[in-house]
Amino acid sequence: MITIEYLRSFRVGEFAIFDFVVSFIGIFLLSPLLSKLARFFRLNIPLKSWMFFTIPFSVLAHILVGNITPLTEAFIRLDGGIFVKVFVVTLFVLGARSVSTRKK
Repeated sequence: MITIEYLRSFRVGEFAIFDFVVSFIGIFLLSPLLSKLARFFRLNIPLKSWMFFTIPFSVLAHILVGNITPLTEAFIRLDGGIFVKVFVVTLFVLGARSVSTRKK
């Protein structure tokens, strides 16, 4: 039987591939519901934007709940992690470019 520890053992640097895959699959499955919720606020957010928002929202969620993962630590660390910071901000900007407001 495959355990979570085994699945999380496959890594790129210090980041577990399994965590990223599960995050993207989760957002892919939840995006229709999230888009309906966004329409309540008159925002039109396509699937592509939700996929770009996955990592930035994950970092924000981990900061808010106090679960400091290696990616979150690299993002909030002041003395380094510039690549991670640029990457997360770029993903957020790419996602925000496709968001539009709906008219009544």
